Amino acid sequence: MKKNAFYAQSGGVTSVINATASALILEAKKHKTKIGKVYAGKNGILGALREDLIDTSKESISAIKSLKERPGGVFGSCRLKLKDLNKNKKEYKRLVEVFKAHNIGYFFYNGGNDSADTAYKVSQISKELDYPINCIAIPKTVDNDLAVTDCCPGFGSAAKYIATSTLEASLDVESMSETSTKVFILEVMGRHAGWMAASSALARSSNNDAPHIILLPEVVFNQQKFLNKIKSAIKKNGFCVIVASEGVKNAKGNFLAESDTRDSFGHTQLGGVAPYLSSLITKKLKLKNHWSVSDYLQRSARHIASKTDLQHAEAVGIHAVKYAIKGMNGVMPVIIRGKGPRYTWKIQPASLLKIANVEKKLPKSFISKDGFNVNLKAVRYLQPLIIGEAYPKFCNGIPKLEKLKLVNVKKKLSKWEV
Repeated sequence: MKKNAFYAQSGGVTSVINATASALILEAKKHKTKIGKVYAGKNGILGALREDLIDTSKESISAIKSLKERPGGVFGSCRLKLKDLNKNKKEYKRLVEVFKAHNIGYFFYNGGNDSADTAYKVSQISKELDYPINCIAIPKTVDNDLAVTDCCPGFGSAAKYIATSTLEASLDVESMSETSTKVFILEVMGRHAGWMAASSALARSSNNDAPHIILLPEVVFNQQKFLNKIKSAIKKNGFCVIVASEGVKNAKGNFLAESDTRDSFGHTQLGGVAPYLSSLITKKLKLKNHWSVSDYLQRSARHIASKTDLQHAEAVGIHAVKYAIKGMNGVMPVIIRGKGPRYTWKIQPASLLKIANVEKKLPKSFISKDGFNVNLKAVRYLQPLIIGEAYPKFCNGIPKLEKLKLVNVKKKLSKWEV
C-alpha cells in the first residue's frame, strides 16, 4: 500500500525554501503509485508533534507552482531541538504515532544542522519501533555551514543581497564622506561561519572598492588593528565601509555582542555587533559613522534572488523525493560542484552521519593574511552562486503572491503538549 509523505520547514527560513517545497510536492505527484498525499507540518516539526498537518493536495497546481516566488516559510517554521534520543524517546515515539495514524512513510525535513540530526534520529527510532520511515533531510541555510554539500540553498540569494547592499550603501557613503559620514558598518548573519560576510567581497570591481574591512567569526577581533585599518582606509579612500559577522569574537572567545538570551536550540542570541563597533569608532577615532543590520532582509529578499540558488533549491526538493521512493533512508541530497573553469553542479545523496551537527566554517585558505578580508580563491568560490536573476511577478509595483488554502487534516490522536 502506498504511503503518504510529511514535509516540514525548520529554523530560519530563506528566500527560496518555498521553491524546495514546491518542487518536492510537484515531484511527489509524479509518483502516485508510491506516494499518496503530501502533508506539511504547521510550524515545522511542531506540526508533527501536535498533529497539525496541512493537506497540500487541496491546493491548486498553480498555487503550488507560485511558491517558488514566495519568500518566508509558507507552512510555518520553528526552532525546536528534540531531546536526546538516548535519554528521552517520548517526542520521537509521538512522531511515529502521528506518522502511523496518517499512514506516513516518508519524512522530508528541510533545514540545517539540527534538522539533519533530527531526521537521522527519526530514521533510527522508526526501525526500533517497527514502523519504517524513509527520512530525507533537505539542505537549507543562509549560513552556508552544512558539511559535505558544496553550498546550501538559500545562501546564494542572501549573498547576492549582501553584495548588492554593500555596493549601493558604499556609493551613498562615498558621495557624502567629504563633509559627513566617514564610516559605514553593515552587520550580517553568521554565528560561527563567515560565509555571509565574505560574500560582501563580491561588491568589488577593483581592489580599492568597498568593503574595505570584513570581520569574520573565524578571526579573533583585535581592537587596535581594527582601528588602524579604518584610519588607513579613510586616508586612502576618504571613507571606510565595514561588513561584520554577528558572531565576531574577542580574544577570550566571547561574542562582541552577546546577550543572556538563548533560543530553543540553546544558541546565544546575537545581534548588536554594528552598534558595538559604532560606539568604539566614535569613542576612539571621533569619526562620524552610521550602521545598519540586514537581519531578516538578507534572508527574505526574494526580489533579488539568485537564479542559480533557486535552481539548487528546486533540485534538492526533486531529488529528495527520488531518493525516498528508492528506499533511501538517513540521507540528504547535496550539491556537488564540478571541476574546471566553467561552473557546473550535480545532486547526489550523502549520509546524515557526515552532516548532522557538523559545522562548515570559512576555510582558512579563503581569508587574507591580515584577517580583515577574503582572497581571490574565496571570490572564485562565491561568484557562481549569485549568478542569474529570477524576478518574481509584480503587481502594482510589488511582488504578487498567491495565497494558499492551508487546509488542516482531521486529527486522530489525543492532544500533545510540547
